Amino acid sequence: MELLIIGIVLFLGAHSMQIMGARRAALIARIGAKPYRGLYSLASLIGFVLIVVGFHAYRQESWVQLWVPPVWMRHITITLMWFAFVSFAAMGKPKGANPPSRIRGWLRHPMITGIKIWALAHLLANGDLGGMILFGSFLAWAVVDRISLKKRGDLGAPPSAGFTRADVIAVAVGTIAYGAMMFAHRWLIGVAVIG
Repeated sequence: MELLIIGIVLFLGAHSMQIMGARRAALIARIGAKPYRGLYSLASLIGFVLIVVGFHAYRQESWVQLWVPPVWMRHITITLMWFAFVSFAAMGKPKGANPPSRIRGWLRHPMITGIKIWALAHLLANGDLGGMILFGSFLAWAVVDRISLKKRGDLGAPPSAGFTRADVIAVAVGTIAYGAMMFAHRWLIGVAVIG
């Protein structure tokens, strides 16, 4: 469990530097933009690896079940995850797609929205302590980050008047990635989503 917590602190701590605008700017001024990006990437990578290794070790050695989610929660989780994947796919702006997708305009910050949906969906389906810590941390971080963006005046992607080619691409890519993860989840994460 310790590795999982250290990984979460390191990964989300690095990603929280955006929230600390003045401190981040001072650090970049002191060490330079390239070293900052290098440290940010290194902290994120180490944090991610510790999360993966720590969560795997927790699941193998020190599982703590707090509550047992009802079976129907899995159906809600599976449905929510499609929205999460489409949100992640809406982050990008396909070449030549101007204006950006309507989905991106609705969500404003599609990556943060995707993280919130992903974390909430997994909180609904997992009733164990490690899951609560992992997914709860990501959900809390995404909520704080979104509030911070709003306070900084970052409204995100502008709304689009209508649906564009980018919307079709976001839905198609999100759906394909979602379908792939439905089958690969058993091998990548160790938990079967279907079957």
